[in-house]
Amino acid sequence: MKQFMLLHVGFKKPSPEVMEKWNQWFADTKSCTVDMGGFMGGQEVTSDGVAELGWDENCLTGYSVIEAETMEEATKIASGNPFITAIRIYELRKH
Repeated sequence: MKQFMLLHVGFKKPSPEVMEKWNQWFADTKSCTVDMGGFMGGQEVTSDGVAELGWDENCLTGYSVIEAETMEEATKIASGNPFITAIRIYELRKH
């Protein structure tokens, strides 16, 4: 079984209906979820210095690490998420 990281993109203050959809998605994917968490604010470090990251529709708000056989299966799981802007999917390499 492979592992995939789903990066949750975008923030809008959720309504109770949206939170219900999120909670249902987390419940539905519990059996394949290895880890998950959320982010609070952040900074970006570049050669120009350090900048605060915004908390808007383009920010990363959290992650889920799931197990799936293929990228296609991971994409199907991610597609059921009530995302704000997008879900980015990366296969994790083992070292």
